[in-house]
Amino acid sequence: MKISGIHTYLVRPRWGFVEIETDDGYTGWGEPVIEGKAATVQACVEEMKPYLVEENPENIEGIWNKLYRAGFYRGGPIMMSAIAGIDQALWDIKGKRYNAPAYELMGGKCRQKMRMYSWIGGDRPSDVAAAAKERKDAGFTAVKMNATEELQIVDCYDKIDAVLERVASIREACGKYFGIAIDFHGRVHKPMAKILAKKLEEYDPMFIEEPVLCENMEEFREIARITNIPIATGERLYSKYDFKRLLNAGGVDIVQPDLSHAGGITEVKKIAAMAEAYDVALAPHCPLGPIALSACLQVDATSYNAFIQEQSMGIHYNQGHGVLDFIKNPEVYSFVDGYAMFPSKPGLGIEMNKELIMEENKSPHEWKNPVWHHEDGSIAEW
Repeated sequence: MKISGIHTYLVRPRWGFVEIETDDGYTGWGEPVIEGKAATVQACVEEMKPYLVEENPENIEGIWNKLYRAGFYRGGPIMMSAIAGIDQALWDIKGKRYNAPAYELMGGKCRQKMRMYSWIGGDRPSDVAAAAKERKDAGFTAVKMNATEELQIVDCYDKIDAVLERVASIREACGKYFGIAIDFHGRVHKPMAKILAKKLEEYDPMFIEEPVLCENMEEFREIARITNIPIATGERLYSKYDFKRLLNAGGVDIVQPDLSHAGGITEVKKIAAMAEAYDVALAPHCPLGPIALSACLQVDATSYNAFIQEQSMGIHYNQGHGVLDFIKNPEVYSFVDGYAMFPSKPGLGIEMNKELIMEENKSPHEWKNPVWHHEDGSIAEW
């Protein structure tokens, strides 16, 4: 078996796909993308084609190392996202070759189903109580929301109070034991993060996410000292080496590698094992499409420390198309009582709608995140 073809596609709302073909008729799909730089990642995949053609796709570990190590420069969001999508596609091929879900080739399941959470609110969250109650009525046991709008490095307490009021409204609407994850989204700097982390304690959040950026990962330990809320981060880290520094820095309770950013199934499985050795939980980041979600579930199935999974159905970014539009077996993502069953078909377990993918690719999206400014005109973190 040899790789005979690699094709890339950009599809709405903001995703990138790769299709890898073999000379004996197998096809695997991956999702290499960085939101806002999808075309750049696509170009990186195209540059990697000479490393892939004529390779045996079953040698996933060897191919991964070739892509990572042979080019001299390594790491970072673009390269690792390109590798991630290719890696997902290779696992898809291998599962199809052996007529088994990818997780069966990774040691098999350590759980029978996976708890999921749903996004509520938008970039500037409002009316989150009604949205959370709607998700609870649909069977979900947890939601995630953006905490704040723009925050200066030191800002006013009225913005703090607005966050507290939104979280309090969800707690009142959904009850004491409903899971509330609060994403600071890198919009908050240490001075305000310490205030928010302390004041949010009374609402018993499931976790706070990215209270500061990993650029300042040494600050997680300081924030952890002033709050009992679990701290989650990692969507903007791209390799086991990045996570090594994070885990050694301490203060983090949950790692959130992204299966389309952090080297794919092969690398994130290793990151999960590293985190387990530190008694740190796993909650893969996935505000993306159907291939990324299936890749996450393969790792969740085989990782003891995985406890909840993000997914993007209903997320505010998904304009034009959603997760289920690009697969022909949408029943694979039927959530029951807030849980997903693991895909049972070979490979990643999803059948792609290639006709729609090719139609979308005729007019590739150019999604960019908004650019925000503070009142004084300076750039705000989005």
